[in-house]
Amino acid sequence: MSYPHQITSLEQYHNDYRRSVEEPAIFWAEIAENFYWRKKWESVLEWNFIEPRIEWFKGGKLNITENCIDRHLEKLGDKPAIIWEPNNPEERTRVVTYSRLHKRVCQFAQVLVNNGVKKGDRVCIYMGMVPELAYAVLGCARIGAIHSVIFGGFSAQSIADRLYDAQAEYIVTCDGAFRGNKDIPLKSIIDDALIGNRTIKKVIVYTRTRTPVSMLKGRDVWWEDEMEYAETQVEKDNIITMPATEMDAEDPLFILYTSGSTGKPKGVVHSIAGYMVWTNYTFINTFQYKPGDVFFCTADIGWITGHSYVLYGPLSAGGTSVMFEGIPTWPDAGRFWDIVDKYKVNILYTAPTAIRSLMSFGLEPLKGKDLSTLKVLGTVGEPINEEAWHWYDEHIGKKKCPIVDTWWQTETGGVLISNMAGVTPAKPSWASLPFPGVLPLLVDENGIEVTEPDEHGYLQGNLCIKAPWPGIIRTTYGDHERCRANYFSAYPNLYFTGDGALKDKEGNYRITGRVDDVLNISGHRIGTAEVENAINMHAGVIESAVVGYPHDIKGQGIYAYVIYNHMHVDEELTRKDIFQTVSRVIGGIARPDKIQFVPGLPKTRSGKIMRRILRKIAEGETENLGDISTLLDPGVVAEITKGKL
Repeated sequence: MSYPHQITSLEQYHNDYRRSVEEPAIFWAEIAENFYWRKKWESVLEWNFIEPRIEWFKGGKLNITENCIDRHLEKLGDKPAIIWEPNNPEERTRVVTYSRLHKRVCQFAQVLVNNGVKKGDRVCIYMGMVPELAYAVLGCARIGAIHSVIFGGFSAQSIADRLYDAQAEYIVTCDGAFRGNKDIPLKSIIDDALIGNRTIKKVIVYTRTRTPVSMLKGRDVWWEDEMEYAETQVEKDNIITMPATEMDAEDPLFILYTSGSTGKPKGVVHSIAGYMVWTNYTFINTFQYKPGDVFFCTADIGWITGHSYVLYGPLSAGGTSVMFEGIPTWPDAGRFWDIVDKYKVNILYTAPTAIRSLMSFGLEPLKGKDLSTLKVLGTVGEPINEEAWHWYDEHIGKKKCPIVDTWWQTETGGVLISNMAGVTPAKPSWASLPFPGVLPLLVDENGIEVTEPDEHGYLQGNLCIKAPWPGIIRTTYGDHERCRANYFSAYPNLYFTGDGALKDKEGNYRITGRVDDVLNISGHRIGTAEVENAINMHAGVIESAVVGYPHDIKGQGIYAYVIYNHMHVDEELTRKDIFQTVSRVIGGIARPDKIQFVPGLPKTRSGKIMRRILRKIAEGETENLGDISTLLDPGVVAEITKGKL
């Protein structure tokens, strides 16, 4: 059995792609018919990329939780929706059926209502990877509140910035979270983030680690107490009654903050109907998901991958999604393979960083693990290098599982370019063909379409998209001009991805990396400006410049050049101090891998830092640095080269 809109042959792919380009309104209307609507749309698509204004299924009324839960209850009520694997393998697993998920989401929706949350309110969620995180996200969506999930690795300052930007009034958190051999004190980090905050009305705290926490009377409430009371409100004679709020197709579903080329994070806004249709369509087709398959996406829900392919994509398809609290190397490097074996996983979706990390442990952790149920493998977050691709193919897939190399972004909502497992051709380290509805274009720096192949026969340029797909970003929260400037201003009438790409004569795309000042660290985007701002907060730092360099595990590492205000610096101690500053301001994820103390930075006479030169030095290229005669002080380059780490 397959889904009505599942592509099952290469011929069908080409036919559907052509239809999606020639008749997008007819094509997407047919797909949208497969969902439950309170009221059908008046027009499928209205758009321009100048303002930008993008409206899919305009006039349609629906609730995404009815499409992710309620419509499955009759046939799939007793089937697992979420299988939860705890951090500690000795702890009890939890299997959440669709019926149980329905009850818990309705209960938590009632908890939100009881605490004053209304349609359109922003709710910040800062939790570990526990099923209650799913209940919180879907509970918000059920009553029309806008959820904003923040990854558990971000610092109090990063949370405070996001709370302020979203003007959030409510927080859902845990006392703490388990992650490998660490206990992360989430509630205490939230308390730090709330110093001076004047907008937060309620903090709902779930008990996970039994870490002692401070609970403020009138503001902080326990999840368990609230849920117990809500249960009496939503359940009568074993019938759950918590009606889903009717939402407009273009109402915001969530805000997810992403790092950009300026220091301030951007609140990417996705709307309900388009995002739902896109995550469902890409989930079913990328992975060739079949009803009953067990799908394991290893991402944290704090990132877009977790939103789209742990929760909304699989649940909208009536799928079974494995949710993992821990990390791939704890208590040992066989943890992923234990999970595949334990739950008979059919589809595994993870990051190249995780694959490269696990490769470094050799084949010992794979011994005795039954991976025979795997049918499809996937990668996400960054291009996968060929060595990792072949290891994944040979040792995990046993050369019988197609590997889908998916390219997409927080702003795209779901996969844009990828092979479809076993249906369209795979090419190691190439994302391959665009999805129906996705119209890529390679342009040069002047916005002119690239038509001349390079010496290898590839077209090479900046990757843009010519028309909207249903999952495209709608705005950046509270600042539409920033959305326009970031994504739609570089090249008129095009969405600019910020990535460079190659295209071969068969139409396959290979992503070559960021072309702006954004790093891709372990598949997560971090703006250089954000890291520099954090480094510059350290008392002794005069100025800094951050670039990326090749890293064996993470793909890209963070290399920081720092001018310090003391002539004789204890480098090791100062590095540790700067690490601590960055961790406190942003979080451990942004901590530099290398810090080189320098006497100055290569600047033009107008004061612009020449990152091109710093990037080359960080990459080990010290000879061909190009013309440095235009620099304010060309001599500084020799000093930096001499001190390279």
